[in-house]
Order: sequence, then C-alpha cells, then structure tokens
Amino acid sequence: MPEKKLMKGNEAAAEAAVRAGCRYYFGYPITPQSEVAEYLARRMFEAGGFFLQAESEVAAVNMALGAGACGARVMTSSSGPGLSLKQECISHMAGCRLPCLILNVSRAGPGVGTIHGAQGDYFQSTRGGGHGDYHCLVYAPNSVQEMADYARLGLEKADEYRMPVILLSDGSIGQMMEPVLLPEPVGELPEKDWALRGFSGQGERRVFKSLFLAAEDCSAHNLLLQEQYRRIEESETRWEEVETADAKLVLVAFGVCARIALSALRLAREEGLAAGLFRPVTVWPFPYEPLRALARRGARFLVVEQNAGQMLQDLRLAAGEARVEFYGSLGGLLPGVDEILSRLRALAGV
Repeated sequence: MPEKKLMKGNEAAAEAAVRAGCRYYFGYPITPQSEVAEYLARRMFEAGGFFLQAESEVAAVNMALGAGACGARVMTSSSGPGLSLKQECISHMAGCRLPCLILNVSRAGPGVGTIHGAQGDYFQSTRGGGHGDYHCLVYAPNSVQEMADYARLGLEKADEYRMPVILLSDGSIGQMMEPVLLPEPVGELPEKDWALRGFSGQGERRVFKSLFLAAEDCSAHNLLLQEQYRRIEESETRWEEVETADAKLVLVAFGVCARIALSALRLAREEGLAAGLFRPVTVWPFPYEPLRALARRGARFLVVEQNAGQMLQDLRLAAGEARVEFYGSLGGLLPGVDEILSRLRALAGV
C-alpha cells in the first residue's frame, strides 16, 4: 500500500527517488537543498544503495555520470551556484545519452545571492545551461506531493530517453512540509542492454563519447538528438489549467508562484473577474500550443515569477499579439497575493 507521511519537499523527492529504484546519490551540501543529502546519507544505505558526499559539485556530477553509464538509476542535487558548476558535465551527459535525475532547489542570485528560494534558474534549466545544442527534460513541481511524483517520473523518463532530467524546484517548495503519498517501491529493474559492463572479452564493445572529430559524424549525432527532442515535445509536454474555460484574464506561473497565483485567482473570481490560471508543469518542453489557443480566444495574460521575467519570454512567444503583463519579485522575496490581484484588476480595466 502507498504510504502517507508529513515531509519536507526535499525529503519527499529523496524518498521517492529511492522507492523508484535510485541506488546511487552523489552530492555536495548547499542551502536550501541540504536536507536531500542529509536524508539520503541514512536512507540510501538502508535501501542497499550508495551515498557519497563528494569533494565538490564537479566531482559529484561526474560520479553520477559514471553510475549512469553503468546502467544505474542515479541522482544528484544542488542549488543554483552548484548547478552552474555541474553544467559542463550535464552537457557531456546529454551528448553521451546518459540518464541522471538532477534536483535543483533554486535560490536567489546572481552569484552567491542568498539562501532564500527563488526562480532565477529557469534560463539555466530550459536553455541548456551548458554548451552545445542539447535539452534536458525539466519538471517544475508546485507541491511536496509533486516533488515525490516527479522525482519518480523523472528517473523513469531519464531511463526511457537516456538523458539527464531536471527537477526544477525552489527553496519554498523544498523547505515546506505537507502530507505526501509516497509511491510503492519498484521491483527489479530491467537490464539496460546499452550500459557499460566492464571488459569481459565477449560481446560487443560499449563506449560512450560526446567527441566526434569528423564534422559529418558530429552532425549525424546531433540530428539524432534533435529528433529525440522533437518526440519529447510531442509526448511529454505537461501543464495544468484552472478555470480557464471562460477566462479573459489568465495568470501564468510555475512552482511556488503558481500556488500564490491560485489564491489570487480565487479572490478575483469572488470579485466577478473572469480569471484563470495556467501552470506549466514541464518548462522544457514548454506548453506553447495550449497557451496559443488561449491567446487566439482573446485572453490577456499576467505572468507571475520569483525572478526578473524569465518564463515571460516563453509566454510572449506563445501569446503573439495578445496583451502580456508581468509581476516579479527578486532577492528571495515572494510575490504578494494582494499585488497580483491589483495587477489583475488593472489588466481587466477595473
């Protein structure tokens, strides 16, 4: 039977990963995600897995690459400054087609910034972050339950597509406590016929590389990756809509800001404003088409983010000529419900 517990978001993601078959974790402490490593330092050994606090973020992510190359379900986690250090290896994982779950419990920046949560890592996650033409599948959970749900799904999709998957959380979601229904532990995972198996003198030789000295070979490899990204865009795009059927005013937000926007939406409805909420669940691939449908119907948009307006650029690409307004908060401060409601009134001409 599934088990229900009161947990922090960071702990829920860690426990769900173990139950989804993750048996290797490599990380380095940084607020506000340190509970992930603290939890797994005990839990991974209970599950018969392996935990290591590496000497650096760079070492941790390269260890994760090695475990993924051997066919293991593996996880690493950090916050924005640590993810910056991991980017070269994440690009290498994408180029080698290696699976890994990467949890980013993001905090305000730039630079060291503050320990308070923020959403300024959107570009880093959705635009690649590292070098080259690659993508990671990126989920943006808005609750402790979704931290668990998408940690499990992220590991599954990392295996299915052989690619790094990012769980783009924020300090508020990582630190808050809520009841969470934990998934049943998985059974034995199927063998991966592509994984490294060590030298045996038998069977085909297996090699992973992202280096192609001939331009033609590198082009062919990139085209293969781009075709996979197109398939992911067609089949893995996720979003949530709340009261958008008759909405003339649509709030667009992800993560913790979607929760705050939902509170503002309810107050707006009480005032008679025809408001709705659109929440991207995958921020790559981004749900352009359903947003275009709302724009064609005449909706106006208010984007709410805990940054200077990063998802705003994707919304403008989707909205075309539709009116788009923005309300953001910086430095770890959360957007206010009253301010969002005030912006909705102005957008409605009230």
